This record gives sequence, structure tokens and C-alpha cells, in this order.
Amino acid sequence: MKSNFSRIIQGCMNWGKWGSSLSQNEMERLIHFNLEKGITSFDHADIYGDYTTEMEFGKAFKNSSIKREEVQLISKCGIQYVGETRLNKVKHYQYDSDYIIFSAEKSIKDLNADYLDIFLLHRPSPLMHPDEISKAIETLLSQGKINSFGVSNFTDIQTDLISTKSKVSANQIEFSLSHNKPLFDSSLDYMFVNDIIPMSWSPLGTIFKDKDENNKKIHFLLEELMKKYNASKDQLLLSWILKHPSKIHPVIGTVKTERINAAKNSLSIDLSEIDWFRMLETYLGHKLP
Repeated sequence: MKSNFSRIIQGCMNWGKWGSSLSQNEMERLIHFNLEKGITSFDHADIYGDYTTEMEFGKAFKNSSIKREEVQLISKCGIQYVGETRLNKVKHYQYDSDYIIFSAEKSIKDLNADYLDIFLLHRPSPLMHPDEISKAIETLLSQGKINSFGVSNFTDIQTDLISTKSKVSANQIEFSLSHNKPLFDSSLDYMFVNDIIPMSWSPLGTIFKDKDENNKKIHFLLEELMKKYNASKDQLLLSWILKHPSKIHPVIGTVKTERINAAKNSLSIDLSEIDWFRMLETYLGHKLP
């Protein structure tokens, strides 16, 4: 599928109370900065900030004077979160038709957006039914409230289940050098074959968080490659993802302008196949079969 999203997507989970608690002016400036760097796609979910971050972003977006067609807005629904804003007794998933429509309409209103470029089911539910989901998605598509539909954190068979009734255009999964399972469990191959746009959340993985032996070895290699490619470690990790032929869209989560700029510049790194495999084998700690 031809993607209308910027290759690097800006994730907004940390913009509100779950992270940096940016003011409206700070959000507005950050939206403009991303656009200046060619990052025009913004990833949201209804639950971010205990169901408050989309509204805060929407106020900043409305005040920014940016035209709606200049950006692509992604949102997700389905997780009923236990927090301060909803009287949920337990975290669960809800995918009845009325709730899906309610969630999409609320995100559109909160984001001051008129429509969503793509609307994702946030996580699979054991009780989800493709007919019920399809009823909602067909309504939202026919009313022009969403341009396309997708999923997040779904396995291949779960995607197949939903695809029996609704066209799935994207799947946002966890993928990075340190969380490389999708390379080997057919997830990325499945998306390639089925014309589904892959998006990867947490694209830097645990490389800068954990201090295990694998990470020590990969940092040693990255220091060597930094000189070869004149690039930072985070840029090399993003370029490793970008090298994959399925054309993955990394969803970055930073609010720091220098890291946003670095992410944008990772697009120009031409990582060789040998170095791609060196990074993978170094992290795995063994040769590929």
C-alpha cells in the first residue's frame, strides 16, 4: 500500500500528563517544529494522559493555524483504562460498534480534526467480533470521519480475523533492534504480502535502558559505526529499521527538538547490508541460522 504518512511519525503519548506535561504553547511550537522537519504524521490514542492528551493537542493544533490537510492524524481506541476520568473497575477492551464510533468521534472532536487519517484498534480483545467491528468501520468510512482503518499490536491471525470483514491498512507493532521478534515470526513478511503499512512503536527499544551483555556489545559496535556514517547511535538504530524492505514507519516518542532533528536526518543514512547484519548478530549474540 502506498503510504500517505511521513516516514518518521511523531508519537504524542508523552506530550501530556503521562510524560512532559507540555503547555499549549509548547505543543504548538513542537507541532510546527515537526512540520518544518518533514514529520507531518502525529500518533495518538484516546487513553494517552488518562484520556486528556488528545484534547490538549487539539487546542494547540487549532491555535497553530496549520491546515488540516498538511498533517496526518492517527488515533487508536479500545483500551478501557483504569484512571481518574472513567469509572472502570478493571482494565479491559471494548469493541462493540457503538463504542468504536463514539471513540472515533470523540478523538476527532478532541483533536479539532474533522476526520482521522487512520483509526486503529489499540490492542486485540479476546471478545472482539469482526462483524461488530466492521459495522462501525463502514459507518465511519462512509461518513468521512476516517480515511482508513488499521490495528495495533495484532498478530497475523488476529489481523486475518478482522480482515475477513474490514480492510486493514496498517499495523502498529513493537519493533526495534532489541525487540526483533517480528523479523522471525513472519509479522513483517505478512504485512508486506498483504499490503499493510508497518509502523513500529518504541523503535529504540531497550538499547539505552538496559545494561546487559547484548547491549554492551551493540554499544561497542555502534561507536565504531558512528564514525563510519557520521551519525549518532539513535540515528543508526532508526536507520536499521528503515532499511527493512517493508518500509516501516518508526513512531518516535521524544519531545526534544535535537532528537526530532536527529530522527529526521536518519532518513539520509544508507546503512549497508553487511552493517545491518552486523548490528543484528551483535545484539543477538550468535550467528544467524
